[in-house]
Amino acid sequence: MKIVCLGAGNVATHMANAFKENGAEITQVWSRDLATAQALALQIGAEAISDLNDVETFADLYLIAVKDDAIAEVANGLKKINGIVVHTSGATGMDVLQDHKDYGVFYPLQTFSKSQPIDFIHVPLCLEANTEENMTSLQMIAMKLTPLIYEVESKKREILHVAGVFACNFVNHLYTLSHEILKENALDFEMLRPLIMETATKVQEALPEQVQTGPAIRDDIKTISKHEELLSKTPHLQDIYRNLSNSIKKTHS
Repeated sequence: MKIVCLGAGNVATHMANAFKENGAEITQVWSRDLATAQALALQIGAEAISDLNDVETFADLYLIAVKDDAIAEVANGLKKINGIVVHTSGATGMDVLQDHKDYGVFYPLQTFSKSQPIDFIHVPLCLEANTEENMTSLQMIAMKLTPLIYEVESKKREILHVAGVFACNFVNHLYTLSHEILKENALDFEMLRPLIMETATKVQEALPEQVQTGPAIRDDIKTISKHEELLSKTPHLQDIYRNLSNSIKKTHS
């Protein structure tokens, strides 16, 4: 199976390496910045290109893994190709690729950092295709990476992406705010790591609403007031604390 990787960022890097490790041939890596394309191409033994006119025309899969705002531009730059064109975005509809004969979506539901290894066997892949034949082809390709394969149409995938932002991006930002609070008071973030791990472990075995703890769910007004007072010098943190506490109370009322 031949794959052209259009993009060389976090998602492209992890997916290209995963495909190579599972027997696929990545023939080309494209990026506007040739040096960036070369860095990934060197890892996987591919040709690096920076001009979409140089994309080969007979690959099995054209994997567009770029920023959401650039997907349409990259897709429109692919001319006279034969193969399935897919993008990897959770928040972008499939119809952005509709000028191509065969197209779909190959969305990995995971957070990616270049420096952090990912075992794709644990990564859900959400697929969409413009025909049943193309869906079958994408399922066969996905099976090379993971058994966690889901058929999810564009609107539901957008909802899934929003939920992912709450579960991942917002939660990580709260870790950042926790770190700031501790650092300003000469306390070590390492002390929170076991708490973070225990919380993450619980939701692997139960629904999150079933394992909610803390002063808000107990309606511990005295503790909540004390916390808000401690945060009075940082009004934005006080607002976040108050809003989240009220949301917890409302959810569990």
